[in-house]
Amino acid sequence: MRIGILGATGPAGRGLAARLASVGHEVLFGSRAVDKARAAVNELEKAWGDRVAGRLIPCDNAWACDAPVVILAVHAESAIPTVQEHSERLPGKIVVSMANNLVKHGNEFNAVLPPHGSVAAEIQALLWRSRVCTGFHLVPAAEFADLDHTMESDVVVLGDDDEAKAVLMEITGSIPNLRALDGGSLRNAVGMETFAAVLLTINIRHKMRASLHLMTV
Repeated sequence: MRIGILGATGPAGRGLAARLASVGHEVLFGSRAVDKARAAVNELEKAWGDRVAGRLIPCDNAWACDAPVVILAVHAESAIPTVQEHSERLPGKIVVSMANNLVKHGNEFNAVLPPHGSVAAEIQALLWRSRVCTGFHLVPAAEFADLDHTMESDVVVLGDDDEAKAVLMEITGSIPNLRALDGGSLRNAVGMETFAAVLLTINIRHKMRASLHLMTV
């Protein structure tokens, strides 16, 4: 599948791009500056060779919007401005938010929620002609980036469009040992974005790198 990533040169975007390329997806590796995207792709190809070579396409963020699935991997504070800048390129597209708008106070994180209740809902209100979903909220960026590390995590996918959710769940499930779970509509995004603050706080206070695992009984 062809997937565009906006902000692919950041830690989350770079790691996710490499991981998706390693399982066969073609990734439009977007950045505000093409030279920066090209340099990052060269570094990833040098590090991982044939595992990613030829499937990472350096480009600007505008070009990355040409993919049918577009992932917003920018920092939370840049998510809304980025969406506003490229809104005319995104009608009909599946747009994936992975942003957690958090602030750190001492040794804990707290969620900062916008007027619509979550970053994802805010994005959907702006991109009313797009199909917004959320995913990858609770997966550490460092785990995506290390292709020698076997990832094991549950990924809760949220969205108001069932077909769009199914596509994102298929993409998620293409990464070995990631289990995609349908968590319902975007109304529940507030829960995931808030829980990200809890999980990060646990990781800081207990000096661990925990992710989400749901048990079935």
